[in-house]
Amino acid sequence: MTIGESGVLIDGTPTRVLSGSINYFRIVPEQWRPRLRWARYMGLNTIETYVPWNLHEPQPGEFGFNGMLDLAAFLRAAQDEDLHVILRPGPYVCAEFDFGGLPAWLLRADGMRLRSSEPAYLAQVDSWFRELLPRVAQLQHDQGGPIIAMQVENEYGAHAKAFGGDAGYLTWLVDTIHEHGIRVPLLTSDQDDDAMVAAGGLPGLWRTMNFGSEPERAWDTLAAHQSGRPKMCMEFWNGWFDHWGEEHHTRDPQDTAAVLDRMLAAGASVNFYMFCGGTNFGFTNGANHFEHYQPTITSYDYDAPLSEHGTPTKKFEAYREVLSRYTTLPRIEPPAPAARIGGHAVDLLRMVPLLDALDALSVTHTASKPMTMEQLGQNFGFTAYSFDIARARTYVLSIPGVRDRAQVFTDGVERGVLERESGVTSMVLRVARPSTTVTVLVENLGRINYGPELADAKGVLGDILLDGAPVDGEITMRPLPLDNVDTVDFATAKPAEHDIAGPVLLTGELLLDEVGDTFVSLPGFSKGLVWVNGFNLGRYWDRGPQHTLYLPGPLLRRGSNAFRVLELHHVLSPRILLTDTPDLG
Repeated sequence: MTIGESGVLIDGTPTRVLSGSINYFRIVPEQWRPRLRWARYMGLNTIETYVPWNLHEPQPGEFGFNGMLDLAAFLRAAQDEDLHVILRPGPYVCAEFDFGGLPAWLLRADGMRLRSSEPAYLAQVDSWFRELLPRVAQLQHDQGGPIIAMQVENEYGAHAKAFGGDAGYLTWLVDTIHEHGIRVPLLTSDQDDDAMVAAGGLPGLWRTMNFGSEPERAWDTLAAHQSGRPKMCMEFWNGWFDHWGEEHHTRDPQDTAAVLDRMLAAGASVNFYMFCGGTNFGFTNGANHFEHYQPTITSYDYDAPLSEHGTPTKKFEAYREVLSRYTTLPRIEPPAPAARIGGHAVDLLRMVPLLDALDALSVTHTASKPMTMEQLGQNFGFTAYSFDIARARTYVLSIPGVRDRAQVFTDGVERGVLERESGVTSMVLRVARPSTTVTVLVENLGRINYGPELADAKGVLGDILLDGAPVDGEITMRPLPLDNVDTVDFATAKPAEHDIAGPVLLTGELLLDEVGDTFVSLPGFSKGLVWVNGFNLGRYWDRGPQHTLYLPGPLLRRGSNAFRVLELHHVLSPRILLTDTPDLG
């Protein structure tokens, strides 16, 4: 692909890039091809995807490219569906993903300047790119592969506006990318803000824009910084994401279709962000911090043209009609609808209190001061901090650096909740007997993925205070990444009752004759997580807006299916339901 005054040329042919965002790491691999086929059927000729460093290198030097992380397989699948690829390898990607796709272990080095020319940071990026880029270099278009362009960093102008620009960092990234054999055109993308566009690009790179409306204004902003290059909206925000406790965001299909029409009428290329959003499985959701901390929900449906579960929406038809005026729609059959099941109940018949299962789920660390999750070598999940109080009396317990939500227990009974989001970080703690053990169970609700608070360590930052003074004595810490809850002995667990206090692990089995996509509903539950056949579907929380969890059909099997639920607070009745209809609020 070449980029010039006449526009984008692919194999010498003028081409308008009509692209859609699909993040392979948010979709199980068995469902990649149907999503890609839907993109082609809508009229797209390109797919864009981020590459999440944090998932591919969960610990320094430990790389993974299998299963949901088989990037090469995803890229080849896109090519098989007659789609080009724009690859966005970061190293920072935002994406409403934990830490913007940066690995949590970067936070072990106190004060490292992220997204900068600091040598310690560049050394880690270099190590990552040495592993990643040779894998994708052979999949460039001139090598017979699908990759036609690659993005350098992501909305770096917003970071530069907040912290001051570091053009040397962008230059280093470009040089490093080229050193590893990348020859496709490189681009940057920034929001419609003059200062951001100015700081987010470099001479010689194709500058593109991110916005959801008013394309004419965006083109004017771009024109002040770039001439002789085609216009492209790299992120057309046709929907939006949700935080816990908010209403579900939607945008009118006809309104966004009209914005699309105006872009295409101006001769621009476009990338739908998102085309299919997918799911923040497990603990991978990100968070924002503007006025206060706000974690993102499990669903990344994004009100996109293709839903979280891969079904075309009203937007899909509206966009396809607009695209038909500017391109020839492919004569292909759409994918067959995915099988869907519902009407099943799963009785969770056995239970294990979480605090009784710490030995099976964790290893013990001790220190005189709390350590963060990252210092403990932990990326996701929970950490339990325990300490003893010698005297029986009433105290004020304060954890100013709680990250992000803490349940406080004495004698295995919850006494209160401290949380970053609400700002409630102190409570009255009544200790009824001498030599009482206090356990503070801290949940990482998702690292911030955008903005000046990006360096977002988890667990307890600083001290745990009693009456304003640091806890005296040894603190025991138990990391709970919950990668495998089946290390708990459920076979000898006691029968589950009704009206159960958390935190508690519950288990049940479901026999299925047929499998298909379904949605997990948890009436009477409060907050927690669900695993199916060992796969972590993600968090549920009764504050909404999301009230079901998407369960992809490929995760189920004919015969017996194991369901595990961690309920943190309270269960009225230990039964969950599978329904054929999602409820995102």
